[in-house]
Amino acid sequence: MSDSTFVYVIYIASTPEQLWEALTDGSQTKKYWFGREVRSDWTEGSDVSFLDGNGTAVDQGKVLKIEPYRYLSYTFSWLEDKTLRQTAPVVTFELQPMASIVKLTLKQDHLLPADFCDEKEGFYGFNNGWPAILSNLKSLLETGRTLPPITV
Repeated sequence: MSDSTFVYVIYIASTPEQLWEALTDGSQTKKYWFGREVRSDWTEGSDVSFLDGNGTAVDQGKVLKIEPYRYLSYTFSWLEDKTLRQTAPVVTFELQPMASIVKLTLKQDHLLPADFCDEKEGFYGFNNGWPAILSNLKSLLETGRTLPPITV
């Protein structure tokens, strides 16, 4: 079995500091991540929890590496996922300032290949999920508003 990787790049008219806060502050993530609140103390080895609108943990992880305003990497596991994996999926955000914008590169490694999961999991699920989340983030930082709700 060969793992898949998903990579997505987006350019946001923001500062690294504003973008970093949006990535690491739960009150911000709730706005653009469709109600998901991220919680962590953001030190290497610390827990990361992702809470739904009712405050229930639905996803979890561990901070692997952190360089404020530049780099954030953590494992990402779904609590409902019972798939036996050799390696937990890893989410990495790289922030690169470019004049008055920030290039944000998202990479998620160790996804299951398409033949091991349905269309909402693995590479195909992330190909639909991450672009919507990051487009919502871009809209929030650039306009102060998120995109209108979408149904998938």
